[in-house]
Amino acid sequence: MSRAKQRPEQADHLAGAAADPSGLMDLLGVAAVLLEADGRIDMWSPQAEELFGYSRGEAVGQYAAPLLLNPEHQDAAITLFAEVMETGRSWAGAFPVRHRDGSTRMIEFRNMRLTDNLGDHYALGLATDRNMLRHMERKLALSNRLVAQAPIGLAVLDTELRYLTVNPALAAMHGVAEADHFGRGLRDILTGAAFERAETVMREALESGVPVVDRELVGRTAADPDNDHAWALSVYRLEDHHGQALGIATVVVDVTDRYRAAKEAEHAQQRLRLMANGSARIGTTLEVERTAQELADVVVPDLADMVSVDLLDSVLRTGRTDLEEGPALFRALAVKTAYPTDAAQAIVPPGRLTTYHADHPASHCIRTLRPLLITHLDSEELSRVAADTEAARLLARAGVHTDMAVPLIARGQVIGVMGLARARNPLPFDEDDLTLACELASSAALSIDNAVLHQHIRDTAETLQRSLLPRLPPRRPGLEIAARYRPAQAFHEVGGDWYDVIPLSGDRTALAVGDVMGSGIPAATTMGRLRTATSTLADLDLDPARILTHLDKITHGLDPYIATCVYAVYDPHRAQLHVASAGHLPPVLLRAGKRPELLDLPTGIPLGVGGVPFETTTIDLVPGDRLVLYTDGLVETRSDPIDERLDDLLALLASPDRTAEETCDRLLRELRHPAGHDDVALLVVCAQPLTTAAAPSAPAAEHAGARTRATGPAPPPTPRSGS
Repeated sequence: MSRAKQRPEQADHLAGAAADPSGLMDLLGVAAVLLEADGRIDMWSPQAEELFGYSRGEAVGQYAAPLLLNPEHQDAAITLFAEVMETGRSWAGAFPVRHRDGSTRMIEFRNMRLTDNLGDHYALGLATDRNMLRHMERKLALSNRLVAQAPIGLAVLDTELRYLTVNPALAAMHGVAEADHFGRGLRDILTGAAFERAETVMREALESGVPVVDRELVGRTAADPDNDHAWALSVYRLEDHHGQALGIATVVVDVTDRYRAAKEAEHAQQRLRLMANGSARIGTTLEVERTAQELADVVVPDLADMVSVDLLDSVLRTGRTDLEEGPALFRALAVKTAYPTDAAQAIVPPGRLTTYHADHPASHCIRTLRPLLITHLDSEELSRVAADTEAARLLARAGVHTDMAVPLIARGQVIGVMGLARARNPLPFDEDDLTLACELASSAALSIDNAVLHQHIRDTAETLQRSLLPRLPPRRPGLEIAARYRPAQAFHEVGGDWYDVIPLSGDRTALAVGDVMGSGIPAATTMGRLRTATSTLADLDLDPARILTHLDKITHGLDPYIATCVYAVYDPHRAQLHVASAGHLPPVLLRAGKRPELLDLPTGIPLGVGGVPFETTTIDLVPGDRLVLYTDGLVETRSDPIDERLDDLLALLASPDRTAEETCDRLLRELRHPAGHDDVALLVVCAQPLTTAAAPSAPAAEHAGARTRATGPAPPPTPRSGS
């Protein structure tokens, strides 16, 4: 036998070119035994020592069959050995082998004939423990079956993240054949930001050895490029038995159904939140423009990137839908965008009147009373939804790609249209979005219609109220006069506040300020009746207390209304004021060099209650003195105590104005809230010297002699002086 020795330089060269060994053969413990032609052992590997229990010295030179086999198996083994040596055909199989410790083990063999350069034959036997081999076969079979038939995606990638193994499930998820994966990287198969993150996760797991479990990814693959899919990705580093990294294994579970169900649930919750938000925020006032803006604020940005709310002008003018021949006339009420955009210039600004062409979505809604959904806007559709060519250009430049128009329908009639569009939001409007928009529009339409109705009623009441108030002369004998009436703000109803200045005989002047409790047209009508009655009674030249007594009876007949009132008569010749109050806030008296003061009057009871007499108080009112009469709308608020507000009134009046007109303007400016919820009637008079020395007429003298009286059966009260 001749076996040449390898030179050291050759060994060094091969070692430099060799790759790292696999650990599988070490795991199997494959033993090598070389037999000479007569069956004696010539070579004995360390693995053979471990497998059979005999050392090299105990085995080499011995006949293999007697050493390793029980007597009953030796003949069969010798026959098989002879056949291999004679024919050169290899043999594989298992034999029971006697271990050195006396036990018997099944050993898997691979026997083959070798021939050296001299033509001599040898037998090489490769052996391993059959139980270990079967265990590995079962694990491999199980792995192959799981990989091939598992419904989840499985793959093995090398340390460069190139695919080595891909199961059919993963290939189907990717939409790429199994064979087209091999040797290619993850980013060669899958594109998109989601898969960049997946590659990062794989590299981290490969470097750290820490598994990544159930990392969710959302993206699109060649299998379904038009829809998002979701996967739960798990990554594990693969190592040999020495701990060296072999690559990674990935487990990919398609969780698209779960992802879509979660998205649908989230979308449903968002719709509920949006509806609840709309219920809370839309219709907080009875102001048309504000209600329309509230609708726009709710819709943007949660549902749309931009919205417009238009109302039929006929509804605003008359409260009714009037669709005559020709295009409908709209008034823009509200516009909102989620961000600054050129598209805003394509939308009609609030307050502007406009018409739309017959094919415009707004015209469609008015004509059919049905919403219009355009999921994808091409150039032709952009021209349809735009007011003109320039608007279409602006919408296209802003990236508007989907549109909805929803009619505003209240009490069975269409009153306007809400238009919605998306640009930055890449998702087109769908049927669910349309349903939500219709629900919000329906709720808002009723609130807008209520606001329109309220506005018409309020305008009628205010017109009636103003028509019933007097046209005041700026002066009366001995008096400078200024008065103001301010109705409640637009989202509150007009009340029944009034003032009056009535000329009397003898240069005297009657002054009245009153407030009918209530609002709207009925309160204004009641106010007109009381003012007419006051003027009629004033002509009878009665004491203020008796005037209030008669007004009390009249108001009682106007049930259920009651009113407060201050009635006074000024006599410039005597420089005296006779005044009585029916439950009203006290007037303010301003004297030169003194602090303003509230007149200390018997408060009395409101008109319409009845049964309690009123009292007249007489005070001196000399030239330079001022008297401020007002209704509670000037000083009452919903949050401040009335005493504090009256103190504020006195503080303001402490700085005198040059004219009564200036006093009126300053009080309204400083005391009245811009959104005042109540009417204000304000009357300011300033006593002045008489320009002529006219003597009082007989009726005036008679009145002056009366001074102060009380109505009813009670004796006249003693006059009180505020001077």
